[in-house]
Amino acid sequence: MSIDIGGMRIKYKDKDDTFLEKHLVSKEPFGQFKAWFEEACTRKEILEPNAMCLATSSKDGYPSARFVLLKGFGKEGFKFFTNYGSRKAKEMEINPNVAATFYWEILNRSVRIEGSVEKLSEEESTSYFHSRPVPSQIAACASYQSTPIESRDILCEREKELEAKYMIPGLEVPKPAYWGGYIIRPRAVEFWQGQRDRLHDRIKFRKPKEGEEPDEKILHRGEDGWVFERLSP
Repeated sequence: MSIDIGGMRIKYKDKDDTFLEKHLVSKEPFGQFKAWFEEACTRKEILEPNAMCLATSSKDGYPSARFVLLKGFGKEGFKFFTNYGSRKAKEMEINPNVAATFYWEILNRSVRIEGSVEKLSEEESTSYFHSRPVPSQIAACASYQSTPIESRDILCEREKELEAKYMIPGLEVPKPAYWGGYIIRPRAVEFWQGQRDRLHDRIKFRKPKEGEEPDEKILHRGEDGWVFERLSP
């Protein structure tokens, strides 16, 4: 079957979804993200509103991207958890600069985050690990993420061994030392609202450069040390 990829497009909503500066619910990015994220969570069509594409880079500058799940956010940043031996973790160890993107198709909205990562404390990682369903805890113990294996059977055998050891009432699965959390501390957060005429709305919050004074015609003074500006689509 021949597919006309170049002709693939959808018509965005007919209703006016214009995203203007006056529509901002907050003059800093975390409050605005909270509003959009909570709306995305109310839409049953969005199965995982906390799914974000995380991009990292090797020391040679080769980028890689994959989806992870947001597990917390606030004015300190955006949190997620993973295996410290994974490819992304090794790349973040070398280069802490990352980017993350959310896309909520039904709302024609996207949020882009740029910043640097830091590891969460062992206490916070352990607390979150034990809040997960026990099968998920066991899966984290069974997988040495990103390392080659001969077959899926090896994973299944590890899982069975761990289940036999820990699937006992009252027994706690110990968090592996190689598993834990990160926080992205953003320096820029962009909010994108798609428009039916493709003249999309983009409002970007960022930390001002040293000595930079906002030009109220273009660059607006926000809150908590942030500035924001409108970008061409």
